[in-house]
Amino acid sequence: MNAEDLDELPEWMYPPRAEGWYTDDLDHLPDAPKHIELIDGALVFRLVPQTIWHSAVVSGLTLALATQAPPGSTALHCMTIRLDRHNRPEADILVHVTPAEPDRTWFAPADVLLVVEVVLPESALRDRTVKLRKYAEAGIPHYWIIDREGVAPVVHAYELDRPTGAYVLVGIFRGTLKLPVPFPITVDLNGLLA
Repeated sequence: MNAEDLDELPEWMYPPRAEGWYTDDLDHLPDAPKHIELIDGALVFRLVPQTIWHSAVVSGLTLALATQAPPGSTALHCMTIRLDRHNRPEADILVHVTPAEPDRTWFAPADVLLVVEVVLPESALRDRTVKLRKYAEAGIPHYWIIDREGVAPVVHAYELDRPTGAYVLVGIFRGTLKLPVPFPITVDLNGLLA
């Protein structure tokens, strides 16, 4: 991108204030791309094409979580979490415990039991480091990162250690994911791609 290209950016791409964007600004960007996050006051766009692998894993795991979640819990994909005034990442999947509100555009960390990020090359650094730290600091109890080995999904499951405020790895799952928290769940990982 050269300097002339910057003159052609749409008006909505310019931050409304010197300190950048706030989380509520995301609800007032009608011309913005569909998948947009706010990380440290900066807009982050998913500009890479969606892959069949990523889509299948997200769809299959969302369904598995939705069918096994206890009453009062719901699994959704592609929703944002308002961590603070400058951070509103979009989770690939989240499980929340709030009443249904059709016009809701984000969730508070206290309402979220689990966040799942399915790694793409473009999102790998954010998913493995930035979001890992930010979700823990926000107090979200469970975080899963799904990587790819060949075509097989591999889940790295983390649980929040309350005394330290950091995530600890509770397991790496291949083939079958079986965990007692945040609720009893068993998932055929390879079946997510069927």
